[in-house]
Amino acid sequence: MDRLMNWLQDTIIPPLSRLGNQRHLVAVRNGLTLTLPAIISGSIFLIIGNIPIESWTNFLAPYEDMINAAVGVSFGIISLLAAIGIGYELSKSYDLDAISGAGLSVMAFITTQLSDGFVIDPAGFDSTGLFTAIIAGIVTTEIYHFCIKKNWVFKLPDGVPPAVSNSFVSLIPAMLILVLFWTIRVPLHFNITEFIQSIFSPLLHALNSLPGILLYTFLVSLLWCAGIHGDMTLEGVADPIFLAFVAANASAYAKGEALPYITASGFSSLFVNVGGTGATLTLVLLMIFSKSKTYKELGKVALPGSVFEINEPVIFGFPIIMNPLMMIPFILIPLVLAASSYFLMSIGLVGRPIMMVPWTMPPIIGPLMATGWDIRAAIWSALEIVIAIVIYMPFFKIAEKQMLENENHTLETTDIEVDGVAEN
Repeated sequence: MDRLMNWLQDTIIPPLSRLGNQRHLVAVRNGLTLTLPAIISGSIFLIIGNIPIESWTNFLAPYEDMINAAVGVSFGIISLLAAIGIGYELSKSYDLDAISGAGLSVMAFITTQLSDGFVIDPAGFDSTGLFTAIIAGIVTTEIYHFCIKKNWVFKLPDGVPPAVSNSFVSLIPAMLILVLFWTIRVPLHFNITEFIQSIFSPLLHALNSLPGILLYTFLVSLLWCAGIHGDMTLEGVADPIFLAFVAANASAYAKGEALPYITASGFSSLFVNVGGTGATLTLVLLMIFSKSKTYKELGKVALPGSVFEINEPVIFGFPIIMNPLMMIPFILIPLVLAASSYFLMSIGLVGRPIMMVPWTMPPIIGPLMATGWDIRAAIWSALEIVIAIVIYMPFFKIAEKQMLENENHTLETTDIEVDGVAEN
């Protein structure tokens, strides 16, 4: 086991850790957070409009188009918001004027969304243009950074207000960016969005497949075992895809169409990470009823956070990190839950995610809301807790036995020391 851990530490973990800290992926990850308020608020309208109570649906029937308008507006600007966020975050990482970087990114993105008749087509502002927004944000900021680095800027006197001065500093980069994206889209008639979608279609298919989501789940858990925030490390790559999936599902749901994606945003956070990555809420429940005073106290401290998917106290306090015994169920349980949830959703026994709910939503409630009030999702979430407890149980009992031996040894040593002092 030591050889395995050393191999992971020396061979697998370093490149994955570098990936998680890569400047552009960090900017994508942080920039996409700008889309969350719109997605979540739109999901609330979707939730309200689809509560499965007949009297409620009858009452809202005349207002269905009004409610769907709010859904369309919020989900319909995801890519536009992403372009703003990514341009802002990447510019900030280069110590550039972040708001100028965001503005340049939006200009470039909108240029890519010109129709063949050279008018702005807002249809691409939704999730279909998400990867284009990412490319636009990165390319424009790199051009902006290059111009500043080479001092290709107009500088105004020191007495000019900063807002005005910064706008002139970004003037030359803006011209270069506009000429570049305009040339690609207008004279060359090149549709960047369609081209990027064709490139990323294999990745989209992979992460919506069982092998793909199992590999993703395995890597997240493995990174956590090595002390690296697995979810955050892979967010820059996976989150744009999962967000696009849930947006597509929400759109299909609002139109009464079949839901195209299983692994939409919420699949991993709500159906796999029950009480946090590794389904550690169940481990907390075991600790609360433990014979070990150490584990019992840790369980009490960790329970409130674990209910809301925050499990760092367990991962670092148990610990899970670099623990050969506990890393087995920590990795195994998410794989079992991912495979089971994928199968149940694929055959229609459990609804697929259609709404964006906060990842801190407790088990049972979160899956219920994310699937549009599908009671089967809530029941399955409760069963997942039972499954995780059953798998954790034998490993926990071994750890508990070891902890009890340590506690008893410590108690005996303390008693001997106390007796020795008394005799003296």
